[in-house]
Amino acid sequence: MPNRVVVVGSINVDSILHIHQLPQPGETIQLNDFSKAAGGKGANQAVAAVRSGATTSFVGKVGNDDNGEFMLNELGKNSINIENITKAYTQTGQAYILLVDSGQNSIIVQHGANAELSVADIEQAKSVIAQADFTVAQAETPLAVATAAFKIAHQAGKTTILNPAPAQKQLPAELLAETDLIIPNETESSLITGIAVTNDISSYQANADYYHKLGIAGVIITLGSSGSYVSTKTVQQQVAAFKVKAVDTTAAGDTFIGALSAVLEPDLSNLLEAVTYASKASSLTVQSLGAFPSIPMYQQVTQSLVD
Repeated sequence: MPNRVVVVGSINVDSILHIHQLPQPGETIQLNDFSKAAGGKGANQAVAAVRSGATTSFVGKVGNDDNGEFMLNELGKNSINIENITKAYTQTGQAYILLVDSGQNSIIVQHGANAELSVADIEQAKSVIAQADFTVAQAETPLAVATAAFKIAHQAGKTTILNPAPAQKQLPAELLAETDLIIPNETESSLITGIAVTNDISSYQANADYYHKLGIAGVIITLGSSGSYVSTKTVQQQVAAFKVKAVDTTAAGDTFIGALSAVLEPDLSNLLEAVTYASKASSLTVQSLGAFPSIPMYQQVTQSLVD
């Protein structure tokens, strides 16, 4: 039976500015190309989960505008349950992505309707959260919302996954207490823990221990081209990245998290295997442009693991 995943999170329309390199202060540069795509951390993670075989539902908010209709249509086309996506009388969230030739990006986010997601919306979605194997949340919507969702999940005996992105120095203790698996990148983890993530195992484990002391059972610190570091009571191990030529890294981390949630056992017993699968999915994502268009299907990932 496939995993049931609920993503509580952000929905954005991505405006992608293709440029050779980032401008210096006061510099005017030429735009090479412009493209628009469906995105947002929550939406990307939901698409990655469903494409890796999970039965996926979404709890979020869009604006009462054309972008909102566009995003509802895009999520629906991907077989995601959108019954708990409501509309706010504001703009749909937007992200402005500066994409340079190397494939690296810088992102400016306008939260829009994402900031209007409320605890009341979570209460309306209580049954779908309680029935899911995993509830996944990020920090692009109010953290009180993630906390409320995680509490419902825990009351039902289910597993929670927190992606603390964008980086925030102070995460609520109440939210961390309801988190089973936390997945920051190295920059986010350094900010949260106050412990620099350097290129060595001891710094990775020091960061992981910070979370374990807060009661978080599983930690995955994503390290870009260096892979990821996985820590639980029984596993402390770095997992290498798959080496590829990156074209666009926009949805790399989101693909990792969504794909992971689709293949992970709720007790985290297959965490290393799930991380390897998620890493392969992420490596396929960065080889194509855009967020939704680049996220691979389960068959693509498994076949690539064999090749």
